[in-house]
Amino acid sequence: MNIKKYSGFSGVNSGKLPDRALVEKVLAERHGVEIQSRIQQGVVAVLGLGGLGSAVAVALVRIGVGKLLLADYDVVELSNLNRQYYFADQIGLPKTVALRDTLLRINPYVCLETINERLSEERIPCLFKGVDVLVECFDDPVMKPAALRAALTGLKGVGYVGASGMAGFGDNNRIVTRRIYPRVYLVGDEEAEVGPNRGLMAPRVGIAAHHQANQALRLLLGVDEDT
Repeated sequence: MNIKKYSGFSGVNSGKLPDRALVEKVLAERHGVEIQSRIQQGVVAVLGLGGLGSAVAVALVRIGVGKLLLADYDVVELSNLNRQYYFADQIGLPKTVALRDTLLRINPYVCLETINERLSEERIPCLFKGVDVLVECFDDPVMKPAALRAALTGLKGVGYVGASGMAGFGDNNRIVTRRIYPRVYLVGDEEAEVGPNRGLMAPRVGIAAHHQANQALRLLLGVDEDT
């Protein structure tokens, strides 16, 4: 494609950031004005910024979600790079800081709030009041049911998307999204946990993460709520 022609079409000069109005205009053209308006009003919390959470956050920023709360207490390690949305020069940084910087490169106008602490069942309802959707992306198996209990008891009515079972390189189509309560969904095959020769790998974790991101979007748009 001719570079000059492409630059004129996009309205952006090479090496310069597009302004906010142009970013929002392009998203509305891609997604539809009414749909994009609803996405821009959405507030989503991502609990855990590992292989699932970092990919979920990137997907939601790319569609222009209004505000993201990013929660994790860990730092980027070399062992994370096989599946998590980080880069070698970010090793040692808090995941909240590293992911924030990456997301702002995708959309410099996204509203981000970072929470750099170890979450607990008691703290979750305090930290995430007012969000539209919680996306549970914990590596710790103890925190998965704890987060669900916290949402059901302390954040009633908030949309919730959890995950269970995505290790290894099993059948793509075993990763599914299942409604377990009104506005509460579980993603995964609910079987494939980490074990010998069955680690967490980018392809299958990525499938699950994008299931989660799409279900968060559907909750923001009010899809599935009456079924």
